[in-house]
This record gives sequence, structure tokens and C-alpha cells, in this order.
Amino acid sequence: MSDHVKRAFDILSCGAALLLLSLPLLAIALWIRLDSKGPALFLQNRVGKDAQLFRIYKFRTMVDRAPDQIDQHAEKVISEGDDPRITRAGRFLRATSLDELPQLINMLKGDMSIVGPRPIIPEQLEVVPPEHMDRFNVRPGLTGLAQVRGRRSLGWLEQLQADSEYVQNYGFWYDIGIILKTVVVVLKGSGVYGGEGQNWRAYRDSLRAQQARDAASKDASPNKE
Repeated sequence: MSDHVKRAFDILSCGAALLLLSLPLLAIALWIRLDSKGPALFLQNRVGKDAQLFRIYKFRTMVDRAPDQIDQHAEKVISEGDDPRITRAGRFLRATSLDELPQLINMLKGDMSIVGPRPIIPEQLEVVPPEHMDRFNVRPGLTGLAQVRGRRSLGWLEQLQADSEYVQNYGFWYDIGIILKTVVVVLKGSGVYGGEGQNWRAYRDSLRAQQARDAASKDASPNKE
């Protein structure tokens, strides 16, 4: 599928979806504002096509915090729906993936596509191995191959492997298949919270630990003439 066809499909689909969902979107925004203090939308920098940064739109599902209060390197992974950082409205929005709907705006703007690798945060760039940098050859998506295979229950490397597989195989009917599978996954509510797979922070820590061991081993080895 050419980029022009994929882009045209995104524009037509997202434009129609925004028109049809305008009232529900406004209702969700109002619910969020009434449920907890803070804005209805959450904006965050993400890494898009060609590793360029863009601002992603999501419905806010957590208690409102200033950007300087969030340390992505140390942030606790959300693994259960009763996490105190998640609001009452946020639990429902996360379970149904409705928190992702504002990304329709990102798709109209051209930052994202309906299907593609999920956009990562800048801090995750350091733990994307070279063999998976091809994930940045396409626009990130609202859903993707990793999402229909397990969403957040997949480990970091499993997600990246799925992203690379998508880039190597994507086409119109391949995308349609992922969209249909996404509907099933969302209805089942599977993979909403983290599973046993190694998340990106744990993977980063394991890499750093291995580098420290290698450095210690090198320092301990006898000097050669």
C-alpha cells in the first residue's frame, strides 16, 4: 500500500469518525473535568516517523500532574486498575481504550496513522536496538500489530519485534485485518495493564547492569604487554 493511499484512508476514516463521535467526545471530556481536577486532555511528546517529535493527544486518565513532576525513567509501571494515580473515569477509559480517541486529531494532522507502531516517549529511544529502528520508517498508529498480540502484556522486545514485522509486511488488507482484530481485543479488554513481560525500564536496567559487569570484568583482567 502506497503512503498516499494509506494517508487518504486515514483522512477519510478519521474525519468521518470525528463527525460521528463529536458528541460522545464532548461528553467524555465533561465527565473527566467533573470527575477530577485538571484538563480533559493530556498532551505529551512522542517519537513519530523518522524519529521526529510530535505532541500526542489523549484523554487524561490519571490525576493531574505538572510535566516536571513526572520522571519517565523512574515512573512506576501501571499494572492494575486500582492504581491510585488513575482516576475513576480513567479506569473506564483505559479499559475501553476510549482514552486514545483524541489521537484522531493527530491522524488528521499527519502525525499518526490508524495502524502502525505505537508512538514511544523520547526516553525510550535509548533502548530501541538498531535492528528495530525500522519502526520509525512509518507513521505511528492508534493501533498496531503489538496491540492485537497482547498490548501492554507484551515485553519491550516483543513489542519492538512486532513493530518491525508490521513495517516489513504492511499493506491495505493487512491494516484492515489489524483493525478488525483490535475491535475484538478492545471488547475483551485484554492486555490493558502490564503483564509478566520485561518492560522498557527493566530492559534498560538489565542492559546497564550487563555493561557494568563487562566494564568490571575488563578492569579485572590482567594487562597485556
